[in-house]
Amino acid sequence: MAALGLRGKSLLALVLACLIALIPAVLIGWQLVDNIRNHFGLAYARNFTQLNQQKILAPISRELALSMRLADSEVTRQWLQDETDPAKSALFFREAEGYRRDFRDHSYFVISNGSRRYFLNEAGKPASTEPRYTLDPADSNDAWFFNTMRSTAPYNININHDHKLKVTRVWFNVVVSDGDRKLGLAGTGLDLSNFLRDFIVSGEKGVTPMILDRRGAIQAHPDETLIAFNSGTQQSGGGSTLFRLLKPDDEIAVRQAMQAAEAQPNGVHTTWVSLAGKQQLLAVAYLPELQWHVATAVDLHTAKVLDAGWLAPAAIALGMLLVALLLGFGYAAEHLVLKPLRRLHQSARAIAAGEYDVALPHGSQDEIGELSRAFGIMADKVRSHTTELESRVRERTQALERANREMVAAHKKIDDSIDYASLIQRAILPNRQLVSALGERHAVLWRPRDVVGGDFYVYRAADDACLFGVVDCAGHGVPGALMTMLGHAAIDQAILDVGLDDPAGILSRADQIIRSMLRDEPERQALATNMDVGLAYVDLKQRQVTFAGAKIALYFSDGDVVDELPGARRAIGDKRVGHYSNEHVPLLPGRTFYLSTDGFLDQAGGELGFGFGTSRFAEMLARHARLPLAEQGEAFAATLAAYQGEHAQRDDITMLCFRFD
Repeated sequence: MAALGLRGKSLLALVLACLIALIPAVLIGWQLVDNIRNHFGLAYARNFTQLNQQKILAPISRELALSMRLADSEVTRQWLQDETDPAKSALFFREAEGYRRDFRDHSYFVISNGSRRYFLNEAGKPASTEPRYTLDPADSNDAWFFNTMRSTAPYNININHDHKLKVTRVWFNVVVSDGDRKLGLAGTGLDLSNFLRDFIVSGEKGVTPMILDRRGAIQAHPDETLIAFNSGTQQSGGGSTLFRLLKPDDEIAVRQAMQAAEAQPNGVHTTWVSLAGKQQLLAVAYLPELQWHVATAVDLHTAKVLDAGWLAPAAIALGMLLVALLLGFGYAAEHLVLKPLRRLHQSARAIAAGEYDVALPHGSQDEIGELSRAFGIMADKVRSHTTELESRVRERTQALERANREMVAAHKKIDDSIDYASLIQRAILPNRQLVSALGERHAVLWRPRDVVGGDFYVYRAADDACLFGVVDCAGHGVPGALMTMLGHAAIDQAILDVGLDDPAGILSRADQIIRSMLRDEPERQALATNMDVGLAYVDLKQRQVTFAGAKIALYFSDGDVVDELPGARRAIGDKRVGHYSNEHVPLLPGRTFYLSTDGFLDQAGGELGFGFGTSRFAEMLARHARLPLAEQGEAFAATLAAYQGEHAQRDDITMLCFRFD
């Protein structure tokens, strides 16, 4: 007979252990499950129903008692007998306000049988002496009132949706009588959603509380579609009933349970029913004061009905079985599997440490024996390849060291080149000219995202005039910086061709120059080569600012309001040629002008990481517009830094401000 393999030994040990644990577990579980579940389910259903009965009885009885006191009040009778008497009307509504404060929903209603006028005062609204509407015998929605007046019962509790008031409530309808004469109805209402939440919706899985009237009509249910609305005022048992949800045999048992509950109001009676396609335990208790049955359907397979005390013996028995299972399987695994593997593991660790001559354990005729022999073959091959591998590692290490030295040298050259490019880029900025010519009449915020960037600003001066501008070239870093060289050259040439006093002409001419420079380049269609530009020409003699922009706006403020001259929608060098026009604004004393690239407006920050935005930008300008320009520049930088927080800078940022008092 062939030797049993390692896998067979493991499976055999596990099967034997499971059989040892399964036989007593099945015997114990078979005896306990049905008895425990039925015992605790019956107690749970009774206790839950009794608790629900008491929870409903007190507040509902209180609402009914208050409604009966309001209906039995002499003030109410006197007013309903003579509604046109102002004194009686005023006295009634004053007294009714006291009842309104005591009702649970702080609302009451009164209906006159003579005039059929419906009065309602609700919570959160001032008291009103005007009727809400007049009931109509021909209107089916008002049938509940006329059914109630025809009934011999002194009151009813009716769940109804009032289509005219557009509310669904549990209404307490109490008849106001003067002897045999019925004067009308008075009472209150509870919001159906609140009523269901407070008294019906339990939140317990597998438990369905409900309220039934004596005819089986559903007065309250977690599923509002099953409620028999307006059944409280009907003489017959119409509407949605519990019996429609049951089988014929179950209906007989439920009716018997309801009759027994009415005969013994202090008790809870149970029966088994098939409800919602499941066998459930139904517990019924009766509230004679309200003529309601409080019922609870419990699905014992879903509801948590087991008491922890009953589970303790089963848990102890299961734990003992589990311990026995683990001990048995552990003993078998130790002697059949782990001990041979441990010897093989010791040999493998010796081989891993470089002791290739170690003696491997003698292999048996199973998987462990095959593994031992495979380890021996592996040791021979590892020994033969070790020398060659170490030689290759040394060669590769030397090559990596050389490559690393070359990479460090290349990185240093790149850093030096970028620093040199930054020096060149800063040299084209007119910072010294601005400081020399304008001094404190200007401020500049220039902050490239990287060492070099794609933003620059422009300043040119003439007699009694000067030209300001900001430019945002496509791209960041080195590509953006190279684009600034092209853009700077194009704008310089455009100024020479057109002159300072025509910003729109400068933009159009610069657009032609850029397109001419890049016309024959094959990469132009795939790469972004456009520029956003804003130019403002200041005529100091005429006291006027002429502005033209390509996707950049000119903002200006006197500290009270912030105005804007928007730029054209197309950038210079865009796929389609843009059309630019000059806009004029007076150069008034105290008015500060601002040119900014979109890096400021798009900077992410705040709690949600949104962009700075134009609204926040305009509010910042208005708040600081009256400060000296040097202080404005510091305030803008501080505001941006506070908003940015820990977020990285998204884009190059350039902002140019000027003011001529």
